[in-house]
Amino acid sequence: MNIIQNQSLKKYNTFGIDAKAKEFVAVNSISTLIEAIASTKDFFILGGGSNMLLTQDIQKLVVHVNLKGIELIDENEDFVIVRAQAGENWHEFVLWCIDQNFGGIENLSLIPGNVGTTVIQNIGAYGVEIKDTMFSCEALNRSTLEIETFTNAQCQFDYRESVFKNELKEQYIITAVSFKLSKKNHAVSTNYGAIEAELLEKNIQNPTLKEVSNTVIAIRQSKLPDPKELGNSGSFFKNPIISKTDYEKAKAVHPEMPHYVVSENSVKVPAGWLIEQAGFKGKRFGDAGVHKNQALVLVNYGTATGAEIVALSKNIQQTILDQFGIAIEVEVNII
Repeated sequence: MNIIQNQSLKKYNTFGIDAKAKEFVAVNSISTLIEAIASTKDFFILGGGSNMLLTQDIQKLVVHVNLKGIELIDENEDFVIVRAQAGENWHEFVLWCIDQNFGGIENLSLIPGNVGTTVIQNIGAYGVEIKDTMFSCEALNRSTLEIETFTNAQCQFDYRESVFKNELKEQYIITAVSFKLSKKNHAVSTNYGAIEAELLEKNIQNPTLKEVSNTVIAIRQSKLPDPKELGNSGSFFKNPIISKTDYEKAKAVHPEMPHYVVSENSVKVPAGWLIEQAGFKGKRFGDAGVHKNQALVLVNYGTATGAEIVALSKNIQQTILDQFGIAIEVEVNII
């Protein structure tokens, strides 16, 4: 086990924040992972670094989960179950599945981060979420140092939520995730407006998995900055889900407010629209800012600190609450 002292974490988080780890170790096997967390009670688990904002140095052992490997563990004529280790890059895994003609996660193309964290966050985009295809996941119990398996139901998925963000927070480390994907008769999801419009423009009526993926990639690249070029963590805020009563009150003042029906009594309002209407889209505050093409995305133009980005996010939240009476929650984990 190779422990590095005073390691910069700049290249290990997509915001590009130059915080440091007191100690750092990359683990490539379950045995090394167990050895690392058994060596100290004070450790911090780091995956792909795509859904977190570092606001200070980490004064403990940072354990970078770098487990690799993809394998088929079961299949029949219609479906296959694919198991990916937690350290696999998510987008590369999606492309691998598409190359094998395995369907179900093509709408989640180009989302930054690693496979392990997708379960914790229940990532989603363009009408599809991890919960739709996740078959099971394996996780290391931090207390017993035993690997346990969780079914889809046991993960208690909700909008950008799972049991690992709530009741079991910081009790487990995801080590592998298995997905049930289609081998034929793929039920591609193209009803999301942007995808439907893009396919219509290209005159594609029965898209392949690759065509859906390419369409999603094109849409994301047109709206979202590449973390390798401009530090960001994708969507910084959740789209708020509010009661129909509260929506009607807000709509009375802002009749153009868009919404999506979630249930009989609740609707989802696009946080990006709220932020744009509040005048933040494209605004820069020092090296912290709101992206010019997508108001949901906060960016680091170079030397912004985590604290500066947090201050900007709080300013946005308070402004939205004052103007619309709607509270928007942060999606990114603040460290």
